[in-house]
Amino acid sequence: MAAHDITDAIDLNGKLAIAAVDFHTTRIYAIDVDPKSRPETVGASDPKGFRHNVYHRDGNPDGTYEDDNPVYWRTIGHALQRAEAVLLLGHGKGKANASHHLVAYLEKHESDVAAKIVADVRVDIDDITDEQLLRLGQQYFDQAPARDHGDSQRGA
Repeated sequence: MAAHDITDAIDLNGKLAIAAVDFHTTRIYAIDVDPKSRPETVGASDPKGFRHNVYHRDGNPDGTYEDDNPVYWRTIGHALQRAEAVLLLGHGKGKANASHHLVAYLEKHESDVAAKIVADVRVDIDDITDEQLLRLGQQYFDQAPARDHGDSQRGA
């Protein structure tokens, strides 16, 4: 594994994790972090200086989408390898959903990481803040802090 494939910005060892996946960038959080902390970010390589477009090309009768660099999927898998469980967030439909591509890659090449995925949820990850991303993960894993409802009562 090349040095650029190693991700160690956060420690996911035995922790619950959430990953917002698109074709260019993936944000990864451990659920138990401070809401003000920043996620680990895994970016797809762009050696030609422009973003890889994923779309149906004219004259493509089978309707397949262009595959992204497998190094990107492997890097994400490596980052999630030590997590106890992973919630994936993706957007798009069908072949345009990057989280579906990640799941397919992991099932084929890294089945141990694929087995840790508890759900693949569709949300608008382009418009979700890091804090909202973390809160979604905490709510899914039932780890969200109790809310103050404005009446001095805490709880559900």
